[in-house]
Amino acid sequence: MKHYLAPMEGITGYIYRNSYEKFFGNIDKYFTPFIVPNKSKSLKTKELRDILPENNKKMNIVPQILTNDSEGFVVTSRKLQELGYNEVNLNLGCPSGTVVSKNRGSGFLAKREELDMFLDEIFKMKDMKISIKTRIGKDSPEEFYELIKIYNKYPLEELIIHPRTQKDFYGNKPNLDVFRDALALSTNEVCYNGDIFTATDYNKLIKDFDEVKSLMLGRGILANPGLINEIKNNTNIDKEVLKDFHDEILNKYIELFNEDRNAIFRMKELWGYMIFIFSDNRKYAKKIKKSQKLSDYNEAVLSLFREQEIIKGAGLLRN
Repeated sequence: MKHYLAPMEGITGYIYRNSYEKFFGNIDKYFTPFIVPNKSKSLKTKELRDILPENNKKMNIVPQILTNDSEGFVVTSRKLQELGYNEVNLNLGCPSGTVVSKNRGSGFLAKREELDMFLDEIFKMKDMKISIKTRIGKDSPEEFYELIKIYNKYPLEELIIHPRTQKDFYGNKPNLDVFRDALALSTNEVCYNGDIFTATDYNKLIKDFDEVKSLMLGRGILANPGLINEIKNNTNIDKEVLKDFHDEILNKYIELFNEDRNAIFRMKELWGYMIFIFSDNRKYAKKIKKSQKLSDYNEAVLSLFREQEIIKGAGLLRN
């Protein structure tokens, strides 16, 4: 089984990826937060910094691109190729309203004719591997049966499927009936993504879909960075290891921004997920969220680690 880290905007940048690789090192592919091609056709400073090879040593990195403009996709892919990348990923899954309103991400799924034309253009690149991360439709799961006909026309590196619609956002349950059909219908290799928060979730999925050979995890790993070790070895993450992992990320953010405020802001985004691995976490989450100074933030985090225990699983993320 191959394990991938899902791209999470504002969280899984190169600092998180390097820290994760240092402490856990069990990811086969790291997908970067999406790059949006712009009119200048050049990468923004933040985007470039995130995918620079020197910031991603000894990791298998796949840059993700978010666009409905085939020319922008190709130009950006060529720039990534110059940096040494031989695979890119097309984002057809982002459910954000601002993204969807521009017919990007999962919003592009509703424009099937345009999507087909877009794919026809980008697959004229014969020397670049292209994978797709998709939802099963914009408004209805039934849309997938037309989408898979389009995807099957092209030689995808793999098709990563999050079996929800855009309208589902992260609510409802993944539609495993449609995913089962996807496995049967797809002429490309299929990777599963969605709602793997515990080893039990993982084992049930693999039991039901034993032909799945790759799995993308996102929120489950952000909540519990030790999840893959739990899956593979039945070992729970040690609280000291988690604290060291946290400190590594925090210190790297402080070093990057050269001040505390942005670093704390980034850590708060991560705590939006990681807090759920702790018992009785609500009051600590409030303290972390309210902290403005580094001293207050560190005090809140230290008290959480000192006074609460890590619980098995992070199922509250389902709500």
